[in-house]
Amino acid sequence: MIVEVDARSGFCFGVVKAIETAERLLADAHELYCIGDIVHNGQEVDRLRQLGMSVVDTDSLPQLAGKHVLIRAHGEPPSTYALAQTHGVMLTDATCPVVLRLQQRVKHAWEHIRNQGGTVIIYGKKGHAEVIGIVGQTQGEAVVVEQPADLHGIALNAPLELFSQTTMEPQQYQQLANVLRTMLPPDAQLTVHDTICRQVANRRSELAQFAAMHDVLIFVGGRKSSNAKTLFTTCQQTNSRSHFVASPSDLQPNWFANAQRVGVCGATSTPQWLMEAVAKRVHEL
Repeated sequence: MIVEVDARSGFCFGVVKAIETAERLLADAHELYCIGDIVHNGQEVDRLRQLGMSVVDTDSLPQLAGKHVLIRAHGEPPSTYALAQTHGVMLTDATCPVVLRLQQRVKHAWEHIRNQGGTVIIYGKKGHAEVIGIVGQTQGEAVVVEQPADLHGIALNAPLELFSQTTMEPQQYQQLANVLRTMLPPDAQLTVHDTICRQVANRRSELAQFAAMHDVLIFVGGRKSSNAKTLFTTCQQTNSRSHFVASPSDLQPNWFANAQRVGVCGATSTPQWLMEAVAKRVHEL
């Protein structure tokens, strides 16, 4: 039986930057605090915890004066930076460059249309860390929508600026934009911004190809990762013998009956070392 790890799976460059920043700070100070899980993967969070990194929330910042605190790739709203400065926290910003660019574009759009009664609309997951940071650029005034039904109630007779969370599915974003266009009066002003990360968006087609090449597919991901859930669905649609695991211990021997080729892949939040560990366990089984 051949077991192959997908070379294109694993951390996106934004997460790689955040992890490398955390490791560098831990090597120097042996103590680091991160606002929220640095990545939606429990195995990687545990690895960094053993190196000295603690996960905190923004409410803890007043107690961390003089401490090193990391802003993860998802980014944070302006209020977090202000709170940290007030209490003398030493912030290190590892916001993904793609997310940072999105934040800047949203802020600029909001400042441009706010006096005209316009609305900034964010297509994304409500409560997601990245979305919270984006909405913060508008002082909380942006409207977050997850599906077309959420568009009802938005004032359509003033300028509209539509953005997407960087990790959303491009086709669904396009469908939402099309629905919004059908709702608009003839003289409406709508600008649709392309803000989806292409490195993440391309993973779906790449994973579909990888899944089709194998008899059994093992998808490795964090159970809290929305990106993992979305990408695993793509694998299932291509290969019915696809299985989701969070660690090597989740593997079941009966999955591999009569399998000649097994593929191991993962989400943008899945570390390479974890996929390798899963592949090793498949060989042992």
